[in-house]
Amino acid sequence: MDELMQRIIQFRDDRDWKQFHDPKDLALSITLESSELLELFQWKNSQQAIEQHYSDMQDEIADILIYTLTLAHDLQIDVKDAILQKIDKNAKKYPISSSKGRAHKSTQQ
Repeated sequence: MDELMQRIIQFRDDRDWKQFHDPKDLALSITLESSELLELFQWKNSQQAIEQHYSDMQDEIADILIYTLTLAHDLQIDVKDAILQKIDKNAKKYPISSSKGRAHKSTQQ
C-alpha cells in the first residue's frame, strides 16, 4: 500500500497538481468519478453493463480510488485503520443474527 501511495503522490507532485487538490475538490472529484461509473449501468442490467463497459468500469474505479487515497493521504487518514474501524462499527450496527441474508438499513426492522 505504501508503494502505491508513493506512486500516486509522485504522479501528482511531478505535475504540480497539489495546488488543485484541496480536500473539497478531491471529495467532489470522488463524487464525479462515481457518477461516471454509475452512468455505465444506466439503462442496462448489471450483466449487460459489465459486458459492454468492463474496461471503462476499471478506469472509473481506478479514478475513484486514486482520488480517495489522495484525500486520505492529505488528511493523514490511515486507510487500513479506517477500514478496520468501520468494519467493527458495521458489525455492531448489523449483527449477523438480525442481518444475515437481509438487505435493510439499521433503522428498519
